[in-house]
Amino acid sequence: MSKIAVCPGSFDPVTLGHLDIIKRGSDIFDKVYVCILNNSSKQPLFTVEERISLLKEVTKDMPNVEVDSFKGLLIDYAASKNAKVVLRGLRAVSDFEYEMQITAMNRKLNENIETLFMMTNSQYSFLSSSIVKEAAKYHGNITDLVPEVVERELQKKFKKART
Repeated sequence: MSKIAVCPGSFDPVTLGHLDIIKRGSDIFDKVYVCILNNSSKQPLFTVEERISLLKEVTKDMPNVEVDSFKGLLIDYAASKNAKVVLRGLRAVSDFEYEMQITAMNRKLNENIETLFMMTNSQYSFLSSSIVKEAAKYHGNITDLVPEVVERELQKKFKKART
């Protein structure tokens, strides 16, 4: 039986912290589905299609990683992929409280799917997509925070916003 995990997130945009979790997950699991979720409480900078394209580009050297998107319940998506694990990255204790609530609900909906929390590399413990977007918006140096292709796309987005 294959070890399959789902790594969900908004990935708006994908950061080096996200890639750290995805890469380490791909070393543990036979297959990792990186799934872009539509978070109705957020206004995304990138479309779902743009995020899929960026994620495919930055994970192209990880043959067991597949990029996808979904609407609806994460736990239903995981079950449809025969995943037994939801892989979530944690940066700090504050992340844990939020993630614990989601995990408890997912467990209630499907007790056969576990959630695995992976601590991010300490160099990315402060990093979030929101922080990256804010820095990029005001032309801050984000070179060590996102893959090069993402940095270029952020620069294009914010150049358009200025004109």
